[in-house]
Amino acid sequence: MSARVIPLHDARQAPAAPLPAVGMAALPSLPLADTLGRPLRDLRISVTDRCNFRCGYCMPKQVFDKHHEFLPHAELLSFEEITRLARVFVGLGVEKLRITGGEPTLRRGLETLIEMLARLRTPDGRTPDLTLTTNGSTLVRKAAGLRAAGLNRLTVSLDGLDDAVFQRMNDVGFPVADVLDGIRAAQAAGLGPIKVNMVVQRGVNDDQILPMARHFRHSGVVLRFIEYMDVGATNGWRMDQVLPSAEVMRRIAAEFPLAPLSHSAPGETAQRWAYADGGGEIGVISSVTQAFCGDCNRARLSTEGRLYTCLFAHRGHDLRALLRGEPVDDAQLAGAVANVWTGRNDRYSQLRGTPAAAAEPRVEMHYIGG
Repeated sequence: MSARVIPLHDARQAPAAPLPAVGMAALPSLPLADTLGRPLRDLRISVTDRCNFRCGYCMPKQVFDKHHEFLPHAELLSFEEITRLARVFVGLGVEKLRITGGEPTLRRGLETLIEMLARLRTPDGRTPDLTLTTNGSTLVRKAAGLRAAGLNRLTVSLDGLDDAVFQRMNDVGFPVADVLDGIRAAQAAGLGPIKVNMVVQRGVNDDQILPMARHFRHSGVVLRFIEYMDVGATNGWRMDQVLPSAEVMRRIAAEFPLAPLSHSAPGETAQRWAYADGGGEIGVISSVTQAFCGDCNRARLSTEGRLYTCLFAHRGHDLRALLRGEPVDDAQLAGAVANVWTGRNDRYSQLRGTPAAAAEPRVEMHYIGG
């Protein structure tokens, strides 16, 4: 049977954005700043476009079905290529490396990549924060090995505690108990503090807000609620499905008094709150109702080596072409990356709803990570 046509803007087939010349005489002073004065501090590295879940807000089953063609292995960046690029980014001021996907733990030999990245050092000799985002489905088996390889901490995506709700959302019948077992395994392995991200959709899983809050209080896990976003074009996003973070906080505070906390790092996306009784903290990520573009310091590297400067971008800069083309040294790679970043002016969430924001298709989240 031939593959059917699907309504997907495939960024893998789209022409790459122009890549600046690599031959710079000297790099700009650090930290790099884009056109809006935002520094480069965070690199998110997608290691696979595959996932074993089919969550409707990211990889809906009707689009990413058995006919969907994922990238062949030869087109993925190798671990050596990823490490080389990460070293360049760290040299340009990146302080946090986040491994994403798809589901990153599906990438064979991921522990080897973690070991390689854990050896990197910033210009002043510090170890970058090395973290990973996962759906938690493999953590029972993999948590100890990831920690031994050098992973510092991780974030688990979990959209509800009710098994029927959770299985409906992951759309593959995966039980919530297995994810909770994975979180416990990660805690036992010393991966922490662990964060749990819940994407909240009005009328879909918003009844899980309080059960999630109750479950993770006093657990050492930081629970964060994320507004449902219009990433890509396959999830059928509508504004009326967004439950504003203010409403999330109102529901929680009605049962558990909260006190505001300050940001833990520049460019942090979450607004942080502590339980007044010392039960831990929660956070809300309000990219729809309270855009945080103003201090966004994140770059994203796709599975096959395209550099994206916004989660809502439509074209990436092809760094793999530099790695596999005419030989270039790390200084030349750094010059190319610096030129991309210093020319950056992305602020999609601030422009959401305007003709300019709606004019271009957006890359899918599974392709460059959340």
